[in-house]
Amino acid sequence: MIESRCGLQCSKCGYREQMNCGGCCSIDKPFWGEACPVKSCCEEKSSEHCGQCVQFPCDLLTKFAYDEKQGDDGRRIEQCRKWNLP
Repeated sequence: MIESRCGLQCSKCGYREQMNCGGCCSIDKPFWGEACPVKSCCEEKSSEHCGQCVQFPCDLLTKFAYDEKQGDDGRRIEQCRKWNLP
């Protein structure tokens, strides 16, 4: 099941219930700001998630995945790869 555009596993997010967030695949804008550049890019390309993009993994996704404060050491990139498996 695709949970996000970037590969983040929303079902494991501690903010999901607290913020009544259904994940970026089912909301217009994130609870934490006006827009998510990764979500916007993916939706502009009509992709379910970043792993479907010919530029995967791009600089933007990599920056998010390895961000010092919000990153997950690349786990979201690996999740997108898994979602692409047949």
